[in-house]
Amino acid sequence: MRFQETAISGAFRVHASPCRDERGFFARTFERGAFAEQGLSACIEQASVSWNAKRGTLRGMHWQVAPHEEAKLVTCVRGAIYDVLLDMREGSSTWGLWAVFGLREDEPVALYVPPGVAHGFQTLVDDTLVLYQMSAAYEPLSSAAVRFDDPAFDILWPIADPIVSERDRTHPLTPKRLRCAS
Repeated sequence: MRFQETAISGAFRVHASPCRDERGFFARTFERGAFAEQGLSACIEQASVSWNAKRGTLRGMHWQVAPHEEAKLVTCVRGAIYDVLLDMREGSSTWGLWAVFGLREDEPVALYVPPGVAHGFQTLVDDTLVLYQMSAAYEPLSSAAVRFDDPAFDILWPIADPIVSERDRTHPLTPKRLRCAS
């Protein structure tokens, strides 16, 4: 496994080391010791999948706040996504910055999202499946979000007129103008 720092403090692209042959490849996507050596949460408390039928589906921008903060390890196991992180940690050197990552089924790369960083994605193809591994169980009362189209962040999404849930469409707007790390 190789850990590559990103523009968001504490977030990493996690590159698996696939063993390839004529059948395809096999790759380890998580190893407690390797994550602990990087100082990253090495606990997986919950795993979830997000199946998305249509290209242009947008989910985000979500995170959990104290006392139920969570780190996430996000992998696209089928299809392709445009993945966005937005640092919402007060006092962080990258607070308010966002960065974009491409995740695809044919590339064994995961994205480590530290606690306090909002996460969202937009599907680039139909029939996309995203795997989440989280360091804490989902707690509805600790759930936080900002709107995917909040002008305070000016996140650039690749597909216009996204398919978005009513919940994600109606989060309140943020009053501050912030910077972009992309």
